[in-house]
Amino acid sequence: MSKLSYLKVKNSTNTSADIYFYGDIVGDEWEKWCDTDTCPQDVLDALSEAQGKDLNIYINSGGGSVFAGLAIYNMLNRATGKKKCHIDGMAASIASVICMAADEIIMPNNSYLMIHKPSNIVWGNAIDMRKMADDLDTIQIGIENVYKTKLKDGIDIETIKDLMDKETWLPANEAEKYFNVKVIEENKAVAKVDFKNFKNYRNIPEEFKDKIQKGDRDEHLQLDSELKNKLQIELELLDM
Repeated sequence: MSKLSYLKVKNSTNTSADIYFYGDIVGDEWEKWCDTDTCPQDVLDALSEAQGKDLNIYINSGGGSVFAGLAIYNMLNRATGKKKCHIDGMAASIASVICMAADEIIMPNNSYLMIHKPSNIVWGNAIDMRKMADDLDTIQIGIENVYKTKLKDGIDIETIKDLMDKETWLPANEAEKYFNVKVIEENKAVAKVDFKNFKNYRNIPEEFKDKIQKGDRDEHLQLDSELKNKLQIELELLDM
């Protein structure tokens, strides 16, 4: 299966199409770790296939690349047709920006929206560090401008900036207080989330922590199994 196949338009009808963001948001094809990761080119291809139909957008993502996410937001925002976004599990970090491209955002009452300040890793001297800090402040302005488009009446951007400073996980009933989202009954059939980005987050809800630890254990077990298989093959080759 090709890496592009996961984001191809699904359940296409004469009037609508479904698009899924169920992995990390990455810059290009080379940055993908698994088939569910999404880059801007994937979205461009999917929108070309959808050809102006109404879009049902499904998100269950821990985020990823800020610039890739902003590019995806702008593509979806320009897309013609009505856009409805379903946050199936979470829209965290830059995935919370992507969902704002929809005309309507729907959150089951067991789903989450996570907003925080953009971050990056930089190597260099004090000048490099200060420049990166300034760049991150500029990037945040762009993110704030997106959030402004979906603020509830009476909520100002300073309130959202304070939530971003704290890295805030908003369950659906809390997200509804700040953003124009529609809360519905919980979704009990949500696919698993790739938690590798979560090691960079501080205030992870308790319900996710056990899953992250289990994911780490499973990853180590998988690596151990792969190493054992590789050693077994090498030993068999030596015996030939």
